[in-house]
Amino acid sequence: VEYGSVAIGNRHVPESENVGSLKPVIRKANDEDAKRFAHNLELEEAEKPQFISAEKTNQLVMQLVNAEYTFNNAKLIFYFTADGRVDFRDRVKDLASIFRTRIELRQIGVRDEAKMLGGIGSCGRSLCCHSWLADFEPVSIKMAKVQNLSLNPAKISGICGRLMCCLKHEQNVYEELLKITPKLNAMVVLPDGKVGKVVESNTLTGDLKVQVPDNDVPVKCNRSEVKLAKKNHSRSEESKATKSKEE
Repeated sequence: VEYGSVAIGNRHVPESENVGSLKPVIRKANDEDAKRFAHNLELEEAEKPQFISAEKTNQLVMQLVNAEYTFNNAKLIFYFTADGRVDFRDRVKDLASIFRTRIELRQIGVRDEAKMLGGIGSCGRSLCCHSWLADFEPVSIKMAKVQNLSLNPAKISGICGRLMCCLKHEQNVYEELLKITPKLNAMVVLPDGKVGKVVESNTLTGDLKVQVPDNDVPVKCNRSEVKLAKKNHSRSEESKATKSKEE
């Protein structure tokens, strides 16, 4: 039994979007439930120093992240992080004797820690994992390369120290835009019929700078205003022919 608040109102959801079985709502919470929930929050904060003190006594390297009581106070859950795998089976019994309730210890990763505690990302908004993201998806350094970002770890990592989740959110957009955006050094035909080479490209806005032989200053234009020159096709055909010969 848990206490919660409505995040999204009653609405129709297609069967295909239902993940797992839907849990029934027992009843609408009353004033007594609200008082118990508030009391549990106070107890959770009060138990944290005792847990930290107990762990220091036993010299275990466990960094407490959060403590959580079930609504009926039947179980107290401690979430912690550690550098390696921690065998805490014996500790559960000791903690149960201290707190006089059923104890559960859960070791979590740094991404789960950020999701639980929350914070402000480099964008200035609340962390996606804390505010709305339900599940973590794999994020790779290749995504940062596709999005033409600096590979400096400090600039592409979140406060958890892992690659930012927003790299995954934006990857599909970049993949689609890259299909219609001329690459650097590609030869394109401008609206006036001149042929030039792309020297600068903005994938999101589609803005280009094209170097024309008769002009020292690159011409500014948009991808919607240009088309690929035939020279690009001939070069690609030559490279394919060369590759087939080598094979």
